[in-house]
Amino acid sequence: MIHLTACQTRVRALSVLFSLVALLALATRIRAQSLPEPDRDSLLNGLTILFSPRPGDPNVLVKMRIKSGAAFDLAGKGGTMALLGDALFPDPTTREYVTDQLGGKLDVATNYDSIDITISGKAGELERIVELLRSALVTPQLSPENIARVRDARLKLLSEKPLPAAEIADQAVAARLFGSFPYGHPASGTAETVRKVDRADLLLARERFLNADNATVAVIGGVERGRLMRTLRQLLGPWVKSDRSIPPTFRQPDPPNARVLIVNQAGATMAEIRLAVKGLARSDNDAAAALALAQIVRYRWEVASPDAKIFARHEAHALPGMLVLGASVPAASAAQAVANAQQVLRSLAQNPPSAAELERARNEVFMNVSQRTSDADFLAQLWLDIETFKDSSRYGQTSGLRIISLPDLQRVANRLFKDVPVATVVVGNYEQLKTSFGKNAELRGEKLDAKTTSDSILPAKKPD
Repeated sequence: MIHLTACQTRVRALSVLFSLVALLALATRIRAQSLPEPDRDSLLNGLTILFSPRPGDPNVLVKMRIKSGAAFDLAGKGGTMALLGDALFPDPTTREYVTDQLGGKLDVATNYDSIDITISGKAGELERIVELLRSALVTPQLSPENIARVRDARLKLLSEKPLPAAEIADQAVAARLFGSFPYGHPASGTAETVRKVDRADLLLARERFLNADNATVAVIGGVERGRLMRTLRQLLGPWVKSDRSIPPTFRQPDPPNARVLIVNQAGATMAEIRLAVKGLARSDNDAAAALALAQIVRYRWEVASPDAKIFARHEAHALPGMLVLGASVPAASAAQAVANAQQVLRSLAQNPPSAAELERARNEVFMNVSQRTSDADFLAQLWLDIETFKDSSRYGQTSGLRIISLPDLQRVANRLFKDVPVATVVVGNYEQLKTSFGKNAELRGEKLDAKTTSDSILPAKKPD
């Protein structure tokens, strides 16, 4: 019996060893694999074209990026660029046509940095797909009736149901950190700000940003290069280029208030926690290290707060964004979870990440990318990000993870976390939170408006 147990022990040890070797080999393959690069071309009007043929594929995906987004919303009129995106296809039957007749989908998404238009369908319908893009971009239908229709639709979307606590927390911490800086207000706008956007605002935005040399199109699917270029030259060649570029330059925000902001939600049993520090721009050489540090922050916070559902992410944009930590916890645990998160940030500025933490962060990112590269939409998004943010590396931020070292991580950790103010927000029941946070907290009402989140929280008030 003793001999059998020893054998079992050896078998188990060998099994563990083989598993570790397999995991190491998998990580090596992920790091070594090459993502496909697109063929590059351009039209005389400055439109950049990224193309990857997939012979035999019956479908094609066309993703157009306008490289200006909600960061350029007019002051006090958040949602201007989101409304412009909505107005590109004002007739709802257009989406039905793409789905039913072209066998694909039509989607327009506006973020701080861009307006992305995605149209997919049968490869044999390429010309019709590009014709839809031409109608939207070259001759946009910005009539008073169409603008009223899309504004009403967005107002209904923004007003028909209250925001969930997680979204309130996201908006509140962004406003706490950025103030009136563009990243401090929601890219989609709010009901109050969207009502202020008029037709003249959208016509101005169209003139400034909807131009061929401010755009890139990525095409992936079963079409030949010659056919694609003929179609693009014929239909998008007349699209005019701009006579000037508008760089995203804004006054940097002031340091955030160090007190904990409690957004009261009467009756809530759980608390949504957010902590944020200033992050880096997508084009920053240290952006990859910040991506890894966000994962390491999550690992350490999960150990310190095992009862919390935790995330951490580095939100990089054309201008420096933020590294944000978030958790959903029972209200009674909120104060301790916040203290644990603050300690994690301080510790990273003092205790360097370990080699094991760096390797784990690398593998998680590479695994996620590896599993999604067959998706044409995801691949087009990667290409457009690299083109938009002028990343000289082949894979953007994920490529930089291959070469960062532990000294790099420590240097960037000091840059992000050492002696920097932290914006902290807790969304929950004030009656349950006030004892644990005490005088270090600032109370606000549970509705959102422009006073504090750049469209967020109402002025401070005493709870009833």
